[in-house]
Amino acid sequence: MIVFIIRRSLQSGVVLLLMSVLVFVGVYAIGNPVDILISPEATPQEYEEAIIAMGLDKPMWSQYLTFLNGALHGDLGNSFVFNEPALKLILQRLPATLELAFGALFIAIVLGIPLGLIAGIKSESWVGRSIMSGSILGFSVPTFWVGLMMIMVFAVMLGWLPASGRGQTTDLFGIPVSFFSLDGLSHILLPAVNLGLFKLSLTIRLTRAGTRENLQLDYVKFARAKGLTNGRVIGVHVLKNILIPVVTVLGLELGSLIAFAVVTETIFAWPGMGKLLIDSIGVLDRPIIVAYLLITVTMFIVINFVVDVLYSVLDPRVRLGEEKI
Repeated sequence: MIVFIIRRSLQSGVVLLLMSVLVFVGVYAIGNPVDILISPEATPQEYEEAIIAMGLDKPMWSQYLTFLNGALHGDLGNSFVFNEPALKLILQRLPATLELAFGALFIAIVLGIPLGLIAGIKSESWVGRSIMSGSILGFSVPTFWVGLMMIMVFAVMLGWLPASGRGQTTDLFGIPVSFFSLDGLSHILLPAVNLGLFKLSLTIRLTRAGTRENLQLDYVKFARAKGLTNGRVIGVHVLKNILIPVVTVLGLELGSLIAFAVVTETIFAWPGMGKLLIDSIGVLDRPIIVAYLLITVTMFIVINFVVDVLYSVLDPRVRLGEEKI
C-alpha cells in the first residue's frame, strides 16, 4: 500500500505540473483581459498601469514561474475582477458544486441499480425493454435541452419547483448545505436530476449487463441448487459481483459530474464553481480559470485513488500492497 501511495503521488505531481502548463498557456493565448476589464475611455497611461497592476507586462514564461511559485505556497493568484484570492473564491463555491454532484450521483445509484437489476433479470419482458429504452433517451438527449424543458414544465407550467438558486441553506460544520430543509431540497431537485440523468442511464446499462452475465455463471447455478432463494442469490451473490465495475465507473464519473456541472449550474443559476467559471471566462479572469481547472484535476486524482482502494475492498483478488514500482 505504501509503494502504491508513493507511486500515485509522484504520478499526480507530474500530471498537475503538465496540466498547469497546458492551462496557463491556453488561457494566456485567449486574449488580453485588460481589453475587457478596463473602461474604453481609459487613457493610455491608465491602460499601462492596469497591465502592470495585473502582472501582465511580463513575458508568459515569467508569469508562469510567478504563478508556479505562488501555487507551491497555496496561492493561485488574485482574481482580476473581485481582487480576492482565486482559491478563496472557488472554495466558497465548492460546497454548492459538491452538493449538486453528490445529489446527482445519489439519484443515479438509488434508481439506476434497482432498475438495472430488473432490466437484467427480466430482459425479455416489456418492463426490461421499457427501462432500456428510457436509458437510451438519457444518453441521447442533450443536458441543456432537458434542463430547459424541466424548467418550463415543473417551474413555469406546473409551478411545483423553483427554477433557479440554491434556496435555504443550513450550516453543517460551518459549510452551508441545502438538503436539511424542504426549500433547499426543492431547489436542488431539478438540477440534480438534470445533471444525473446521463449517469442514471449509464448505471442502468452497467448493472443490466453485469446481471445478465452473472446469472449465467456456475456460482449462481450452484447457489440455486443449494436451495437459496432467488432474492438471496440476486441480492447477495450477484449484486456484490456487479457492484465492482459499477463502483469503479461511478467513482470515476463523480469527477466528471463535478467538472462538467457547468451547463447545469448555468441553466439553473446554481451558485457553484461552474457558474463562477462561466462568469470568469466572459471577462478573461485568468486566475479564476486556472485555479478552477487545477482544483478539478486535483479532485479527479483524489477520486481515482479512492476508487482504487474501494475496488480492492470489493474484489479480494486485487491487492494494492503487492503493487511494484
